[in-house]
Amino acid sequence: MSSQLPTIVVLISGSGTNLQALIDAEQQGKLQGNIIAVVSNRKNAFGLERAKKAGIATQTFSLKKFKDEGKSRVDFDIHVAKTIQEQYHPDLVILAGWMHILSPEFLTFFNNNVMNLHPALPGQFDGAHAIDRAFDAFKKGEIKHTGIMVHKVIADVDRGDVILQREVPIYETDSLEDLETRIHSFEHQLIVEGAQLFLNELKK
Repeated sequence: MSSQLPTIVVLISGSGTNLQALIDAEQQGKLQGNIIAVVSNRKNAFGLERAKKAGIATQTFSLKKFKDEGKSRVDFDIHVAKTIQEQYHPDLVILAGWMHILSPEFLTFFNNNVMNLHPALPGQFDGAHAIDRAFDAFKKGEIKHTGIMVHKVIADVDRGDVILQREVPIYETDSLEDLETRIHSFEHQLIVEGAQLFLNELKK
């Protein structure tokens, strides 16, 4: 059965809680896709352990190693993209906490089938530290809530077509940690729903 499902490669850099949400959803039949590999740019990322426990292939790529050899970040991106494409031919690539902005050269290896999860609403807090920046903006009275989205990845950071978005409340009593916890709990649902919507679109 699983061999006929669309294939997914997930890119991570850290603990992999959103990866775990995807693995759980696949195992429970809530995600009609087959995660065939998990790729990390950090060899100590705990998400790799989550993948191994679920019997999913893993690979690690070191940007530092590339730079030590006198190669560029673009060289690194091309190597990672080429390896993923040649070894796995995924129907969908999901960035689930991949802390490395992808170059346009990476995207040329994929046919508009790369999806990212970002902890902000479209047009707000693009790029890094989005939760911290939303919390600061709330404290200054600039926003009343924040949100999360899953979107297609294009060369402009966090500006691809939005697949799904959801508002996340911020409360006066929140600490930054409270907000982070709430956003992550919303993310675990949205990344699964967004991935399924993307896979449905690929079938059309």
